[in-house]
Amino acid sequence: MRTTHLRQADLNLLVVFTVLAEERNVTRAGSRLLLSQPAVSRAFQRLRDMFHDDLLIRTPTGYEPTPKGQRLLQELESILPRLDRLMTGIDFDPATEEATFRVAATDHAALMICPMLCRSVVETNSKVSFDFVPLHEGQHDALEKGRLDLLLSADDGTVPTHLAKEVIFEVDFVCVVAKQNKLSRALTLKQYLAAEHVGIDILGGIQTIPERRLAAIGEKRHCQIVVAYHTVAMRCLIGTNLVATVPRRVAELEVNNPALKILKAPPVLVTFKYLMAWHPRMNSDAGHIWLRSIIRDAGRQITIGRD
Repeated sequence: MRTTHLRQADLNLLVVFTVLAEERNVTRAGSRLLLSQPAVSRAFQRLRDMFHDDLLIRTPTGYEPTPKGQRLLQELESILPRLDRLMTGIDFDPATEEATFRVAATDHAALMICPMLCRSVVETNSKVSFDFVPLHEGQHDALEKGRLDLLLSADDGTVPTHLAKEVIFEVDFVCVVAKQNKLSRALTLKQYLAAEHVGIDILGGIQTIPERRLAAIGEKRHCQIVVAYHTVAMRCLIGTNLVATVPRRVAELEVNNPALKILKAPPVLVTFKYLMAWHPRMNSDAGHIWLRSIIRDAGRQITIGRD
């Protein structure tokens, strides 16, 4: 991190600049800052010298920002509240602080969580935004390096032990088949293994929970086709004898589709836990605490819906 210029800067000048830009008048700015008019003027001149720009210019209606001053104001709108929060330890306020959270998740997790975030956060005049991306091979390294804020994934044993994690909800697996498929009600393990399957590429080209559960008992299924999304897997079934193993809540999206039917999965597959995982250095970060709290709340709503 380069801090050559910061070492020479007085950060209090940025507060003076922000207040002066808001008030557009030296006297009113001085009143808010509890400074005399000459003190405000001197501080502002130092800031101009520091940035090599006028920053604010006098007009008949008061001070107006230069292009560089406008860019500085936009940056300070998010930087100053964060600095203030770091110094005071107060909670993150999504209504006043700009932040973008990058979350890696399966289409299943995004399907469950994102609609709730849209209703509870996005529609509430929040300054927070979310960037949901697919799971990928470098996701744990991305958490390490700060390129990801949070990971939502099945508790499949792939999350490194040094990462912090928390269960957010439980998942029931079901099997979806075409209506004309001779399989019915509940699949036995023998029937399941004898069938041809549509796999879902969760991570590394495999659907981690089914493959690991079967491998643990010395079995393996055959996937004739592997797709990236659970919803695509279900649409692949129509007119075939293929089987898709999907979370029950995803399968329920097709409950009114006359071309499909939902069956119980073999007991070896039935339930698993879903986690959120993050780097421990973010444990006490106010913004990250807020992020985890809203994901946790969404998980509770999913659990209530399941019950």
